Amino acid sequence: MITHIAGIIAAIAFLLLVCFIGIFLMRITKTMGEVNRSLNNITDDVDALSHETEKIMANANELLKDVNGKVATIDPAFQAMGDLGQSVSDLNSATRELTAKIGKTNEKRSKFSSASKVGKAAFDVYRNRRSKNNSEES
Repeated sequence: MITHIAGIIAAIAFLLLVCFIGIFLMRITKTMGEVNRSLNNITDDVDALSHETEKIMANANELLKDVNGKVATIDPAFQAMGDLGQSVSDLNSATRELTAKIGKTNEKRSKFSSASKVGKAAFDVYRNRRSKNNSEES
């Protein structure tokens, strides 16, 4: 009789184990179904995003081509401005050199002018003495 009771207890335990496993498997099946639905939704969303991204990239490429064309059009103007800046710089350098040369020439003229004034004064003094000497002798 004890073996019958032990067998009944074992059968009930096995029945309970099978019931719990069945409930567990049903819940896992339900969860896996929800995961599959979520993955399908995500896949659809990713496809939609992929199409939108392709459109955006196409627009960006067109915009980049347009900007490159406009920059190519403007490049000669910037080159001309750079050349003009270089020309102005060269003109400033030439003006500075000319000013320096004129300043040196004026210094030489000033020295020559001073020397000629001293020479003229000395010559005038010499002439005055000579004419004085000549007038005293006569």
